[in-house]
Amino acid sequence: MVTKYKLDKSAHSVYSLNYHLILVVKYRQPVLKTEIIRERLKEIMWNLQDKTGIEIIMQEPDIDHIHILFKSKPIIDLSKTVNIFKGVSARYLRQEFPELKKSLWGDSFWSDSYFLATTGQVSLSILKKYVENQGKK
Repeated sequence: MVTKYKLDKSAHSVYSLNYHLILVVKYRQPVLKTEIIRERLKEIMWNLQDKTGIEIIMQEPDIDHIHILFKSKPIIDLSKTVNIFKGVSARYLRQEFPELKKSLWGDSFWSDSYFLATTGQVSLSILKKYVENQGKK
């Protein structure tokens, strides 16, 4: 079975790098409970695309976390990108919505940890079969 990838290109590489990022509010506090705050968070994240060098495909916050699907280039430092997302969004949300400080104590807005996974355009089982069958023609 031949799978067609949607590919990106640079001068010396062809790639398809898609990721799923989840950022969780510190102590799972439900501070993203209003539509105004959630929409502002999404706007902040959209505005960080140029600074981080990634392209957001889709994002959606819940009351205590946000999911972001994005694509990247091989040269992007993903941990730096995550730290930019967390730091900038926390700073803006705290400045613009001072009432959030009542639910979050200390300097933290986001949990120290995060979830980041690669997403493929085909399943892992299909890729395993493809690799296994190489050279068997």
